[in-house]
Amino acid sequence: MRHISIDTNVYSAFKRGNRQIIEIIQNVDIIGIDITVIAELLAGFKNGTHEKQNRQNLTDFLNNNRIELTFHNTDTAEFYAHIYSVLRKKGTPIPTNDIWIAASTMQHGHTLLSLDVHFRNIDGLLIVPFAR
Repeated sequence: MRHISIDTNVYSAFKRGNRQIIEIIQNVDIIGIDITVIAELLAGFKNGTHEKQNRQNLTDFLNNNRIELTFHNTDTAEFYAHIYSVLRKKGTPIPTNDIWIAASTMQHGHTLLSLDVHFRNIDGLLIVPFAR
């Protein structure tokens, strides 16, 4: 597991000093962050009381040379459509933003690090084992 993508809750846990998350992040080569995660973080900052500091912390984090910001394109949309369809047939829907995060993770061949267990419902998505 040399290339991971992180979910919004992982960035938050990292910033709060979660030792397990910090250890995982320190031991990978590439940390992918989907643009959806950035949007979720910025929305949270807007509703918080420390927007300016949170934005600066995020900028500093994104400037690390191991960070790979991932964007959506038609390939991401194909992954999204497949994941959505399979989850719907299984009767196990997950939040729309999380489908985008999973689609981007799969498109880039990364392993996902998230605190949300519903990602386990996505066939073919590699997930970092994480003990809470």
